[in-house]
Amino acid sequence: MSQPVPTAIRRRADPRSPAAVEMTWSDGTEAVYTARLLRDACPCATCREKRAAPQAPPLLTVLAPAEIAPLQIVGMQPVGQYAYSIDFSDGHSSGIYTLEYLHELAGPRASPT
Repeated sequence: MSQPVPTAIRRRADPRSPAAVEMTWSDGTEAVYTARLLRDACPCATCREKRAAPQAPPLLTVLAPAEIAPLQIVGMQPVGQYAYSIDFSDGHSSGIYTLEYLHELAGPRASPT
């Protein structure tokens, strides 16, 4: 069986909901990917290293203006026929999200039609 591919990609229309992208897959899976979910799951080397590093106890920090504003997806471009590059409002854009990884992120939240 071949790897599922997106058949529809759209920005969530409801401005009262968190920023998100909705995807329908060729296997019938439908998934909503919030900006926070995608940013926290960024597959770039820097983000993977940060997630793997031991976590120190949190300190009281001063928030940057970008951290106060709600995270948004500001752009999404195909990378060949196997992935997407996603630009976030916090300036991060180095992650390449393969179709396989995006389908995996849909996980149990997805609902087949």
